[in-house]
Amino acid sequence: MIPWLTPNDPFPPLCNALKSPSGLLAAGADLSAQRLLQAYSLGIFPWFSAGEPILWWSPDPRMVLFPDALQVSRSLQKTLRKHAFENRVDTAFQAVMSACARAPREGQYGTWISAEMIAAYCALHEQGIAHSVETWIDGELVGGLYGVAIGRAFYGESMFAHATDASKIAFVHLVRQLQRWQFGVIDCQMRTDHLARFGAREIPRREFSALLVKLVNSGHPVTTSPWKFDDDLHE
Repeated sequence: MIPWLTPNDPFPPLCNALKSPSGLLAAGADLSAQRLLQAYSLGIFPWFSAGEPILWWSPDPRMVLFPDALQVSRSLQKTLRKHAFENRVDTAFQAVMSACARAPREGQYGTWISAEMIAAYCALHEQGIAHSVETWIDGELVGGLYGVAIGRAFYGESMFAHATDASKIAFVHLVRQLQRWQFGVIDCQMRTDHLARFGAREIPRREFSALLVKLVNSGHPVTTSPWKFDDDLHE
């Protein structure tokens, strides 16, 4: 059994998370900015379908990408050099979330990105905590991703693509900028082959938690909100 949290209850210790389903820690509470900041700082994230109670997760092992370990395939490097896409950041946050909600996922039906989730993360975006990275063609949003940044840790949430490589291009730009800003880790939550091809790997939850203790409290290297990426990231 997992505990049911009221809005004032703290999260239980991560070691209490279930092994099956992997990482399920608690249910209940709310999606307030304060609760979400507390959750991400501890390595916990919400994931639930519409009509379900809020479910909180901390899987073990944890899929992460260390920015310096980024791997870009030759074909994607060629695409990046063509400069056929325009890259923006924090100009269409809600549109990116909505597109992620509509994106089909292999083996999944429906979406966990409900109207309640969109409202909660848009509130974080307004506070300069949640960010979107976007890929555009001729003024049309064709791909992107969104996530949460606390200290020097970035927590990736979801991505979408309506054009070939559009989400990959957004991801590479994000990682390259985070390298320059000296971010220490990008949380990918759970393993996917797609992210593994970029150099992401699984680490024990205890190692991830220890990283967060250092990175979340390390001070934020970015002074602008919304974010602004360097112009030469594509070079």
